[in-house]
Amino acid sequence: MSLPLVRLPSLDLIRGFVAVGRRMSITLASQDLCLTQSAVSRQINALEEQLGVKLLVRGHRSIAFTAEGERLFRSADGAVQQMQDVLGEIHTTGALRPVMLSASIGVTGLWLLPRLSRFQKSHPGVDLRISANNRIADLRHEGIDLAIRYTTPALAPEGSTRLFGHVIAPVAHPSLGLTSLRSAQALSKLSLLEFDDPRRPWLQWADWLAAKGWAHAKHQGVLHFNQYDQVIQAALDGQGLALGRLELIQPLIDQGRLVQLAPRRFGDATAHAYWLIRGREDQREDVRRVAQWIEAEARSSREAAPS
Repeated sequence: MSLPLVRLPSLDLIRGFVAVGRRMSITLASQDLCLTQSAVSRQINALEEQLGVKLLVRGHRSIAFTAEGERLFRSADGAVQQMQDVLGEIHTTGALRPVMLSASIGVTGLWLLPRLSRFQKSHPGVDLRISANNRIADLRHEGIDLAIRYTTPALAPEGSTRLFGHVIAPVAHPSLGLTSLRSAQALSKLSLLEFDDPRRPWLQWADWLAAKGWAHAKHQGVLHFNQYDQVIQAALDGQGLALGRLELIQPLIDQGRLVQLAPRRFGDATAHAYWLIRGREDQREDVRRVAQWIEAEARSSREAAPS
């Protein structure tokens, strides 16, 4: 039997419950809703009290649905998503609806930002907003139109466009006085700038040195960074040698701000690459224009890299 309209829980409570269910985390849900964790917890408690049933089981750093909670979430999530879709399409006539683009911090800082002035000149009527973060995002639920992701062909959603792969070479600032790395002895007075991401072994110095047969090469030390753009910034500051992703930093080499010290090392073309992922198939015209611009810039990046 359906509840009378007057007895339905408030939309705020349902929205809080759906946000937690989508993330299975009160912390992440509170970030999505721009609320405190305690406020979201109170919303869940209020909804449970109003319904007279438990919806979530809270464990140590974990959350799970009860049977009633899972049933409610399946229905509420679909209803809220429909509202998001419809309300997203309803806007004041003539108002500029922004295009939301998500990319990692490194891609944003090294590849997107240096190119944005060209986009603004060629597309002055498009309001492009960039969300720079490294977490996995649900494009549709979070209102993201486009995303640049580093993934494999098998994991890239249907309709995605491969932008470019990964080509690696050591780079350094000209102030270090290097033009090449011809032997392991060249490293003896240099520091290595390391990107701390074990999921990317091809960006680790151990992998590169082993491939050169220099696994036991001596060097001054290793400076570790948890963001790739920090690695490149440290190289620009003359702090040591970095493994450069040439598609991202080729303009810095062309401008003489960094020197490529060894031949390029190609990644497996069938493995990880940068992909442009679309949030939905029925894109607005301004979203299509941004996508076409990104694809054109990616082609330019590939063509600009020396063979």
